[in-house]
Amino acid sequence: MTDSVDFKETVKQQADIVRIVGDYVKLKKAGAQNYSGLCPFHNEKTPSFSVHATRQFYHCFGCGLSGDVFSFVQKIENITFPEAVRAVAQKLGIALSKVNFSSPAEAKEAKLRTVLLQLHERACAFFQEYLRRPEGAHAREYLAGRGLNEEIIKAFRIGYAPDSGFLLRDRLKEEYPEEALRESGLFSWKNSFQLSATSSQGLQLPRSASNDIVEQAKPEASSQKPEAAVQAIYSKFRNRVMFPISNEAGRVIAFTGRTLSTDEKAGPKYLNSPETAIYSKSRVLFNLDQAKESIRKLDYAILVEGQMDCISVFAAGFHNVIASSGTAFTELQARLLGRLTKNVVVNFDPDTAGAKATERTLGLLVEEEFQVKVLTLEAGFDPDLFIRRKGKDAYAGALKNSQKYFDYLIERALFQFPVRSAVGKVKAVNYLLPHIQRVPSRIVRDELAREMAQKLGIDSSVLRQELKHAAANRSTASVKTLAEVQITDAERILIRALASATEMQISEVHLSARDEAEEEFDPARQAQFVLKSESLHHGLATESLIEVLLGSWSETMHVTDLPLPEGDRNLLASILMKEDEELSAERIDGAVRGLRRIQLRRKLERVQRELQATRGQGTSQVQALLEEKVRLKRALMDASLADEGPAAKPA
Repeated sequence: MTDSVDFKETVKQQADIVRIVGDYVKLKKAGAQNYSGLCPFHNEKTPSFSVHATRQFYHCFGCGLSGDVFSFVQKIENITFPEAVRAVAQKLGIALSKVNFSSPAEAKEAKLRTVLLQLHERACAFFQEYLRRPEGAHAREYLAGRGLNEEIIKAFRIGYAPDSGFLLRDRLKEEYPEEALRESGLFSWKNSFQLSATSSQGLQLPRSASNDIVEQAKPEASSQKPEAAVQAIYSKFRNRVMFPISNEAGRVIAFTGRTLSTDEKAGPKYLNSPETAIYSKSRVLFNLDQAKESIRKLDYAILVEGQMDCISVFAAGFHNVIASSGTAFTELQARLLGRLTKNVVVNFDPDTAGAKATERTLGLLVEEEFQVKVLTLEAGFDPDLFIRRKGKDAYAGALKNSQKYFDYLIERALFQFPVRSAVGKVKAVNYLLPHIQRVPSRIVRDELAREMAQKLGIDSSVLRQELKHAAANRSTASVKTLAEVQITDAERILIRALASATEMQISEVHLSARDEAEEEFDPARQAQFVLKSESLHHGLATESLIEVLLGSWSETMHVTDLPLPEGDRNLLASILMKEDEELSAERIDGAVRGLRRIQLRRKLERVQRELQATRGQGTSQVQALLEEKVRLKRALMDASLADEGPAAKPA
C-alpha cells in the first residue's frame, strides 16, 4: 500500500462527512443516521440530498449523484481528487503528505492552482505593505474618507497597488516562474520590439508602465531581431486601492482595484481580475467567507452590488452581507447562497441601473425558491453612503421595513406605466407577468395575480386568463430523476445485509467465536451463505451488484470504494440511505423465501414458454415439461403458504 493511499485512508477515517458537507449545504436531521438538504449539484425545490452519518457517504435521490467525502469536495470545489484529499485534510488539521496524481496533466493543473493561491497571498501582502508606506498616503486618505477604520481595513485585507509597472513583478519573480505570473491575471505584457517600433504611431500604454517598459525595451530592440523580441510584463493594477476577493475558504483568488487617478488614461474606475484557474467570477460571492456563519445563524442574507457597499454594511455590524463580484448576479451564485439560507434581502442602488439589476436578480432568486425582500433606500443613496450619512440605526430600520419582492415590483409597474388608461394597464401586466411565471408554486402565482389585479384595477378573471395563457407557454427546467431499477424488497434487504459486512469490517465491531461463547447473529454471513449456495440472485437486475458484494475486499474498503459501475453504485447508495428497519434473522429469512419464489416463477414462465413452442408435438419432451410445470406450481403454492416474511413485491 502506497503512502498516498495510507494518507487518504487516514484522512477518511477521521473525517465526519456530515460536518464537511455541512460547510457547504444546510443539513437537517432526517432520521436516526440521515441528514438531508437541497442538492448543491442541481436545481431542486424540495430536499432530495441525503448524507448518511454512519456509513459516511452522500446520495441525491434527484440527480442520482453519490459518493464519499472526497468526491463531494472534489465536485463542489471543481478540483482534482488528490486536491480534494488535501482540502479535507486541511479542514481536519492533518499534516499534509505528498499526493500522487493520475496523470501529468492533472498534476500540472493542480500545481498551477496551488502556485496561484500562494502567489495571490503574496500579492495581497505586497498591497497591504504598500498601503502602510508613504506611497500609500493617498489611498489611506481615500479609505478614511469612506469611513473605514484600521480594524475593517485589516479584516478585508485592503491594500494599495503602487503607481509602477514593475515593483510587484520584481517582488514575485524571485519566488515564481514567469509562466505563473502570466497565468495569475495580475500582469499584462507587450513585445519589446513593438514598443519601440510603434511608439511613433501613437501606441498608448498605461502611463505608469509605459516609461518603465520603453526604458527596459531599448537594449533588446536595438540588438535583437523582431522574431526574438522579449516580452516585458508589467502590473495590471497601478495606483489603485486593492480589494482582495476570497473563496469560501478565505483564500485570496482575485482582486478588484479602485483607481485613485483622475487621468483619462487611468482606465476604468473599478478594474477586476480576469478569470483564471482559481477564479471564476460567476461562482464567487464577495465576503461569503466572513458572512457564512452569520447567514446560517440569522437564516437570511443581505445582498448588495459592490464591494464598498458590502464592506460598509459589514462595518456597521450587519455581518450577513455579501455582494456579487464583478458580474451580474448569476444562477451559480444563487445556488451557492442557497446552501446557507433561502431567505435574502436585496439592497441594490435605487438608480435606473440598480433597479434593473434588482429585477434580474429577483427573477433568479424566485426561480431558485428563495423568500425575497427588497430594501429600497432614498434616491441618491447607495448602502455605503446611506450608512455614512444616516448611521447604522437608520439602516437597521430600513432593513426591518423591507418590502416583499412582489410589492416592490407592483410599485415599479405603477411608477413606469400609469394605469389610468387601458394601454398603461396592458404595459403593466406585460411587465409583471414574466415575474409571476417564474414562481414555481401555482397557489402562490394565483395569490399574486389576485393582488396584482386589485392594485392595477383589472378584472381578476381576465388577469387569470392571461396568467393561464402565460403558464401554458412557461418553460421550466425539469430535473432528470434517477430511473432506479425495479427491484424487490427481498433484493433490497439482502443487499443491505451484504453491505453490512463491509461496514463491519471497516469499523471492526463484529465479534469472533473466540470473543463470545455464543456467536451473535450476522446478517451478512446468513445472506452470503444462501446466495452462494443457491445462486438466488442469478438473472436478477441486481446480479452484478450482489456479485461484487459477495466478493472479497480489504478491511479498509468503504462501501463507496467498491468496484462498481456508476449505476450500481448509485443504486447501492439509494438502498443504504433508506435503512429504516433492523436486519433481523426473520427479515433475512423472509427475503430469502421471497427470492426463492421469484426464481420459481421465472422457471415456471420458462417452462410455459417452452410448452407453447412445442404445442401439438406429443413428444416425451412435452410430457416432461408438463410434469415440471405441475411440480413448480406446487412448490410455488407451498412457498406462498409457508411464507411468513415480507412480501417480495416490486418497490
